[in-house]
Amino acid sequence: MSDLRPEDRLAAAYAAIDRANADDPTGVGDPPRPYAVFYGERMSAWLERLVPDASDALRIAVRGQHIRRFDRPRSEFPMDKPGYFAWRNRLKDHHADLIAGIMTEVGYGEDDIQRARSIVRKERLKRDPEAQALEDCACLVFLEQEFAPFAARHEDDKIVDIVAKTWVKMSAAGHEAAAAMVPALPERLQRLVGQAVASAAARSA
Repeated sequence: MSDLRPEDRLAAAYAAIDRANADDPTGVGDPPRPYAVFYGERMSAWLERLVPDASDALRIAVRGQHIRRFDRPRSEFPMDKPGYFAWRNRLKDHHADLIAGIMTEVGYGEDDIQRARSIVRKERLKRDPEAQALEDCACLVFLEQEFAPFAARHEDDKIVDIVAKTWVKMSAAGHEAAAAMVPALPERLQRLVGQAVASAAARSA
């Protein structure tokens, strides 16, 4: 049982998640920092904007959304659609288990731990506002940090398809935040986002 005061548990959980992610071999910035740590920080930053009064369970799930993702590389699974979904499901279990262990160590109760597990696994996306908030943060970090490098490697049709699928997963608040980023994108990416939003609207009609 942890002897931390309740008001200190969240900071301790964040620190433990960041330590776990510090082993990420992928670096970002100059000097380079572990990308997984940077990713967690950006997830938390978006959550503060979208849900400033978030519960500790949501804050921890968001910070640990990809905790030690690098332990389960995509290459360990068949490079087909069933292999992709098997990889994604294994990651959900991996992330949920690691978060649960950290929350136990810093003194959270079982209800909070199970809540965080459910959120990070996105078990009731679109029906659970906290799971939806995590998904919005993940989509916004993709658009903010990963979209341009992804777009540089792929053809327009692939980009439109991925962004349309991303857009469909987001809430109205997520759409508003994403739309505010679009004017700062290069012209090509602005055009492709516009096409993707139109495609997402058609799919939802």
